[in-house]
Amino acid sequence: MFVRMVKAATAEQLSAVRERAVAAGLAVYEEQGSTGSTLAILGPSGASAALEQEFGALAGVASVSRATRPYRLASREFRETPTVVKVRDAVIGGGTLTLMAGPCSIESREQLFEVAQGVADAGATLLRGGAFKPRTSPYAFQGLGLDGLRLLAEARERTGLPIITEVMEPAQVDMVSEFADVLQVGTRNMQNFSLLNAVGRTRMPVMLKRGLSGTIEEWLLAAEYILAAGNTQVILCERGIRTFETAARNTLDLNAVPILRKLTHLPVIVDPSHATGKRWMVAPMSYAGVAAGADGIMVEVHPKPEEAWSDGEQSLTIPMFQRLAGELRSIHTLVTPLHNDPGAAGASPSKK
Repeated sequence: MFVRMVKAATAEQLSAVRERAVAAGLAVYEEQGSTGSTLAILGPSGASAALEQEFGALAGVASVSRATRPYRLASREFRETPTVVKVRDAVIGGGTLTLMAGPCSIESREQLFEVAQGVADAGATLLRGGAFKPRTSPYAFQGLGLDGLRLLAEARERTGLPIITEVMEPAQVDMVSEFADVLQVGTRNMQNFSLLNAVGRTRMPVMLKRGLSGTIEEWLLAAEYILAAGNTQVILCERGIRTFETAARNTLDLNAVPILRKLTHLPVIVDPSHATGKRWMVAPMSYAGVAAGADGIMVEVHPKPEEAWSDGEQSLTIPMFQRLAGELRSIHTLVTPLHNDPGAAGASPSKK
């Protein structure tokens, strides 16, 4: 249930709504909009019709409505304007173009620092790099772990780029949080609800990748776990889904981008590297993602892709990324006015 307050509602009137909700055993989440506060009042069984009428009669309440979708806090019903996630000096969403780039796996100090400097020089927004790697085969390289996290922190000091890296289980959250600026929840963990709750409690920016076979509704409900834990800084990443088609590694669902822009206020990133699995497809699918309205892209970059310990076939060289970054900025400038999100220009950074 959403309780919308009049713009002139007082603190006492807001408190009265909160106190009644808590007395009924319901959780309260507040969003401040341009026309006043909206309170999402949520619980396992929701509010009764009688309680809805009671809220509607309280002073300062403009309207009371039922949620029309199973996800509440992720919906545009709760927050109309786009969420802008602030990561150090960078912002994600709200009309900006985010470029996340770096190696699939951190292999060595030399490899990471060469890529980090190359993508920084090209204007990347964040440095990506895998310290813990979920691999299909138990015999594949699993990452450098804590040593990789330390190298990422060192690369951030050298380049000034915030870092995003994957966390695979709740027990890793505290350790990864010490080094990372954005926690990534990978496709295999989209419905790892213990992990979603754990990253939600950190209040750190979290990027949630779509599961291999996850529907958009399931994906948004996974994001809802993070939001319900109190973390408003959530980013969605479309990275391709598993279909019958075998010509590419996965099928990049570009439909998801405009659908998400309509359904949710959360920023959307596209990962064409994992979606395609082929280096020559990364650039055109990056163009398509930005043209469709994505807030940015995430791509894998390696100094010598043919020697990469993981995902070399889909990794760009540094010169390839430098060229791509310039092309994407041109496309973004062209298409941004076409999408005409009424809340984009006035969006304000999400609060921790």
